[in-house]
Amino acid sequence: MTDQQDPQGADQASANPSDPDRDEDEFLPRRELLDQIDAALEARDTDRLNELLEPMHAADIADIIEQLHGAERNAFLQLYSDQIDGEILSEIDEAIREEVMEFLPRDVLAEAVREMDSDDVVDLIEDLDEPERAEILAALDDSDRAAVQQSLAYPEHSAGRLMQSEIVTAPEHWSVGETIDFMRAEEWLPEQFYHVILVDPRRHPIGYVTLGRLLASRRDVLLKDLCEDSFRTVSAYAEEGDVAYAFNQYHLISAPVVDADDRLVGVITIDDAMYVLDEEHEEDILRLAGVGEDSAITDTVLETLRQRVPWLMVNLITAILASLVIAVFETTIQKVVALAVLMPIVASMGGNAGTQTLTVAVRALATKSLTGSNVWRVVRREAIVGLLNGLAFAIVMAVVAWFWFDGVSLAAVIGIAMIVNLAIAALAGILIPLAMEKAGADPALASGTFVTTVTDVVGFFAFLGLASAILL
Repeated sequence: MTDQQDPQGADQASANPSDPDRDEDEFLPRRELLDQIDAALEARDTDRLNELLEPMHAADIADIIEQLHGAERNAFLQLYSDQIDGEILSEIDEAIREEVMEFLPRDVLAEAVREMDSDDVVDLIEDLDEPERAEILAALDDSDRAAVQQSLAYPEHSAGRLMQSEIVTAPEHWSVGETIDFMRAEEWLPEQFYHVILVDPRRHPIGYVTLGRLLASRRDVLLKDLCEDSFRTVSAYAEEGDVAYAFNQYHLISAPVVDADDRLVGVITIDDAMYVLDEEHEEDILRLAGVGEDSAITDTVLETLRQRVPWLMVNLITAILASLVIAVFETTIQKVVALAVLMPIVASMGGNAGTQTLTVAVRALATKSLTGSNVWRVVRREAIVGLLNGLAFAIVMAVVAWFWFDGVSLAAVIGIAMIVNLAIAALAGILIPLAMEKAGADPALASGTFVTTVTDVVGFFAFLGLASAILL
C-alpha cells in the first residue's frame, strides 16, 4: 500500500530549485510579504495585518517582531497584540520579550501564559522582577503554578530549570492496551510527547517506551517488554550544558529528570536540549569575538557599546605591549627600513595560525572531544602542523623578500621568524584555552586576546631580534 500524495504538495516538491521566482531561503518570509506587512502597519489596518500573518508559523511572526524597531514595533503590537498567544511569546527573543509583554493587555498575557508548557513559563519569568513574576504566576492554575515554582527552586542553568512537569507515566506492570485506554481517557496530556515513562510504586523511573512501539504492539504486550535501550535519567541539578551534550552524544529524544532521591520530577525533550546546545555555541562564538555573550541584533547603541568597549580596551593594552617590543628595536628598524614593511606579515600570519588552532580547541573543549586521554596527542599534532606551516611559508616569504629587497640575509631572517612564530602560534592556540579551562575559566572568554598577544610579541621579538643579530 502506498501513501497518497497531495497534488499541490507534489507540485511544490518538484518545483525547479533554480526558479528565479523562488526565495533564496524558503523558510524566511518573502520580501513582498514583509512589504505588505509594512503597508498594513502604516495604514493601521488590523484586518489586513491579521490576514497576512494568519498562515504564518509562530517562529516567523516572532522574527518579524524582533526585526521591527521603535515606533514600528509599537504599531505592530497595538494592532496585533490580541493575536499573540503562548507559542508566539515563547519564540520571541529574550532581549525584547519583556518589552513585548508590557505592551500586551493583561488578559491576553494571562491566556498566553496558560497555553505554555511549564518549561516555557519558567524561561519566560526567571529573569523578571518579583512583581512581574508574581503577576504571571497568578494567571496560572494551582497545579501549573506549583510546577513552575518547583522548577524555579532549582539552580539557574540546571536541568530542573530546563525540564517540563507535564509527564506521561505508567506503572511498570501495565500492558499496551491499558496504557492506550488511559491516554484516551485523560484530557491533561501534553500536546507533544515522545515516551511513556515507566515508574515503580515510589515513582522511580525504570524505563520508557516510545509511542511508535506502543502503537505498533498488541494490546496484551507488557510495557516492560518494550523498553528502549537508550533509557537514562538526568539529575535535576545537572548543568544544562551537560544535558544538551548527553542528548547530542546519545541521540536522545527525551530524558526523565529525577530529584536527589531519584524520584521523577519532570522530563526534558530534544527541542529544549538543542536550544541549549545552540545557545552554548552562540555564546562561544560571541566570546571568541569579544562582543559579549548577550549580544543581539535588537540591542541599542548604548547596550552594544557597553558590551564591546571592555574587550576593546583589553585589546588596546595588549597592542601597546606588542608596540613596546617594537620600540626596543627602534634603532634596528631605522637602519633597515625593510623591516617595517615585513613586520605586519609576520604578525598577521602568526595571528591567523593561532586563531585557527584556537577555534578548533575551543570547539573540541565545548563538545568534550578534547580530554585528558588525547590532549597531548592533539598538542603534538598542532605543534607539528604549526612547524610545517612555518616551513612552507618561510620558503615563500624568503623568496619574496629576496626578490623584493635583494637581500639573502633579510630573506633568512623573515624565514626563520616565520617558522618560530607559526609554531608558537599553534602551541598558544591549543595551550591557552586548555590552561583557562584548567583554571576554571571559560576557554572562549579571553583566549583570543591572549593568543593574539603571544603571536604579536613572539613574532615581533623573533623577527626584530634576528634582524638585529644578523643584519647589523
